[in-house]
Amino acid sequence: MGAVPERTDKPATIRGNPAVAISMVLGSIFSVQCGAALATTLFARVGSEGAVFLRGASAALVLLAVANRDVAGLRRSDLRDVVLFGSTLAAMNTCFYAALERLPLGIAVTFEFSGPLAVAIFGSRRRRDLIWAALAALGILLLSGLLGGGASIDLLGAALALTAGAFWGAYILLSARVGGRSEGLGGLAAAMAIAALLLAPAGVAVGGGELAGGGALARGLAVGVLSSVLPYALEIEALRRLPNAVFGVMMSLEPGAAALVGFIALGQGLTWLEAVAIAMVAVASAGALRSASGPAPIEA
Repeated sequence: MGAVPERTDKPATIRGNPAVAISMVLGSIFSVQCGAALATTLFARVGSEGAVFLRGASAALVLLAVANRDVAGLRRSDLRDVVLFGSTLAAMNTCFYAALERLPLGIAVTFEFSGPLAVAIFGSRRRRDLIWAALAALGILLLSGLLGGGASIDLLGAALALTAGAFWGAYILLSARVGGRSEGLGGLAAAMAIAALLLAPAGVAVGGGELAGGGALARGLAVGVLSSVLPYALEIEALRRLPNAVFGVMMSLEPGAAALVGFIALGQGLTWLEAVAIAMVAVASAGALRSASGPAPIEA
């Protein structure tokens, strides 16, 4: 999951080479999912708590190195929002990684995507968006198996992924606020550092000495770059070239991309009903994001 840059003065049409802009969005999407897939390989060694701490700490170090001047320029009045932003980031990633211990990647991301979808729907004033909400709800119910006929889903994992989605929705709103009040990457870098500090106690308690192993540290750094640093860089450049509607619709590919990465990288297959349910949520997201008046979601 990446970031939500402030979006003002956006072009009404695609600026520059469309293939470049589209490639940036796709690169961001698959980078996030590859990072999540890589993180699951750390669970047996350091637990989900240790994995999310390694991700947060490595991303914070990279962002602080890149944006140290922007962090120094933060005002005292920004501190409350930055702390709340970092706390939300920590809670979102903790719940998501805990869900990944219990659910396939594609299913976990589909449940989590309910948060950005809700932000998009509530940000719209069009009645037809209730249709998208209903379609998404039906897809999530099918995925959970509560309507019958589907595979058995770990209900705790589903609850954790939905909770991560709720925090993701809050993250979108806070990111827009912090990004609008601070220069460059300062707000995000400071929030990521706060998140890493909050994640440290559980991460160290569960991961212990395994966190210091070269293999874990290297993979943790890779997860931080793939899941946070690289997606943000790609997204902010894509947002300079694409209209909000196009960008938002493309981000609805997230659940499908997660399912594809889970299948290729982790050998996680899907039943036909799960595939249909994921497609329903993706279609609902595309429809809602296209018509929403608020900002479109970006993976963190």
